Amino acid sequence: MNEARALEKAYLRLNREMSGRIYRNVSMAKQVTVRTGGPVAILAVANTISDLRLLLQTADRYRIPYFVLGKGSNLLVSDKGYKGIAIELGSDFKKISLDRHCIQAGAATSLSTLAQVAWKNSLNNLTFSVGIPGTLGGALVMNAGAHDGCMSNIVSTVTIYTHNCELQILNKTELGFGYRTSSIPSYGIIVEAMLKLEPGNQNRIRFLMERYFRKRKETQPFEHPSAGCVFKNTSGISAGKLIDGVGCKGWRIGDAEVSTKHANFIVNLGGATATDIYKLIKEVQLKVYREKGVLLEPEINILGEFKDE
Repeated sequence: MNEARALEKAYLRLNREMSGRIYRNVSMAKQVTVRTGGPVAILAVANTISDLRLLLQTADRYRIPYFVLGKGSNLLVSDKGYKGIAIELGSDFKKISLDRHCIQAGAATSLSTLAQVAWKNSLNNLTFSVGIPGTLGGALVMNAGAHDGCMSNIVSTVTIYTHNCELQILNKTELGFGYRTSSIPSYGIIVEAMLKLEPGNQNRIRFLMERYFRKRKETQPFEHPSAGCVFKNTSGISAGKLIDGVGCKGWRIGDAEVSTKHANFIVNLGGATATDIYKLIKEVQLKVYREKGVLLEPEINILGEFKDE
């Protein structure tokens, strides 16, 4: 079965069971924070585990790739689009409950919401997440962090919906956490997680949250769309300092620009294509490698086809 036929059959099957939550050829420019990119073949809003089962079984049956969209905050999708299924986790995956110093939360819960819940309940250790865009699931997959804190420091267990359509609870030691990485995608899709926090002073927690958010606004280019930090730091060296050190700040291809405020951000000045951004990523990588001997590794996820020149 060819690709187009497989996608059509998959859409018809899904639309019968999930009518009103299945969409065709949705522009990713409205779904990702960098505000550019081509269409995804199928966008599905999964509100329940049953929805996830149907989606994964359909993807397997018709051999269609899929990914979990989250808030699209570290994602670049090709101008040609993505010939697969984008899964957005809905209502059942946004629930939050507290048990003393632990927060149990669905994978689609935003980090900003979790930080507010922790503060209101005088729970420490989530202040580092203030201002980090995205969901709990995405933050765990990439072990997001800042201000000497990261997700692997506070997670206790993660519940995964496996590629074989089974629920599996994994503890922290099984998740392969590293710097901005984890082994979670090899298991399946995060549906919820337990975060183990510590009691703290509510006023102190609020003070740190406000300070960290203020610092982000002062040092990062909030005035233009972006996909967040483009590259991972390497061997304890800031990617932004490496990029700035070789003179890449302000480089432009089309309306894609290496931010003059923070060199590890590539911003969309209004009309940037995904290709513009991708080419600029490659140009920066090449410049840093030639002058510093360091090959920067992208922190953002890149989906679809891009042409390397």
